[in-house]
Amino acid sequence: MTYEQGRFARAAASARNAEQTRYSSAQPGAADDALPKPSVRSFAAMTEQKRWLRIGCAFDYRAEIETPTVFQVQPSGGGDVRVAGEQWSMQPDVPMRHYRDLYGNPCTRVVLPIGRSSLQYQAFAEVLDVADDVAEDAAEVPPDMLPDDVLLYTLPSRYCLPDMLGDEAWSRFGSARPGYSRVRQICAHVHGHLSFRYGSSTAMSTAADVNASGFGVCRDFTHLAISFCRALNIPARYVFGYLPDMDTDPDPAPMDFAAWMEVWLAGRWWTFDPRNNEPRKGRVPIGRGRDAADVAMATTFGGPHLEAMRVIAEECDRPA
Repeated sequence: MTYEQGRFARAAASARNAEQTRYSSAQPGAADDALPKPSVRSFAAMTEQKRWLRIGCAFDYRAEIETPTVFQVQPSGGGDVRVAGEQWSMQPDVPMRHYRDLYGNPCTRVVLPIGRSSLQYQAFAEVLDVADDVAEDAAEVPPDMLPDDVLLYTLPSRYCLPDMLGDEAWSRFGSARPGYSRVRQICAHVHGHLSFRYGSSTAMSTAADVNASGFGVCRDFTHLAISFCRALNIPARYVFGYLPDMDTDPDPAPMDFAAWMEVWLAGRWWTFDPRNNEPRKGRVPIGRGRDAADVAMATTFGGPHLEAMRVIAEECDRPA
């Protein structure tokens, strides 16, 4: 057993003995289906009140050589989101090939030509007129009871470093009530600790880096919160997508892609947003993965220059 494995094993044992004994709602040792499955769907969701969004993006590149590129800009579909009227445009006209990656996320492959090129995507999305689900009694699931395909999201990844941030995570949140309220406390801490600033981090910045600097963008907020969750043996995964300003004060900054996280509690995934730190409406996921390395809006093999990028996520009338 490595040092990291031993420390995580001790942490898991400590969590069960000290915390889950104190808070009986966690049901240590119980089967996953015995954990509370709270009913959280609002009246609006049950009656299927819906609204329409216009979503999309555009990328303008200049390349010195032909550059293979993978874009992740198309909504993943499913769940409470319905996508319609998708349109793709590539100038100059070059072949595009669509596929799904190992996480099931839609991806698009192109080869950017030498010189200037532009890729555009637009669609309509129908979303429920409800904010993110909330359930204060959603309990943590002990590691030995996690589904096999969820265990992955308790481990370190490229940008999320629970091994490096584990001591701080247990010091700050180890005595908090396990479950939904503890994750909410993590989000509140990250929201208050980091200041949002464009250009304050790079493609190399990890959760540990932004935790030390105190600055970041939405992906950095998400990476740090995920790291704290995983350090506490709470599965958490990265989500990338469109997030309009629905029923909230509009952000004066230009619209951009958004990042948030999903956390496994009480046998299902729950949405948390450390950047905004409040339930929001209109989320349209593009992809999910361990961190931003798995869900990059564009992965290029050759280093073209990105001259401009535009993102649209706004409410609109029902499309004809």
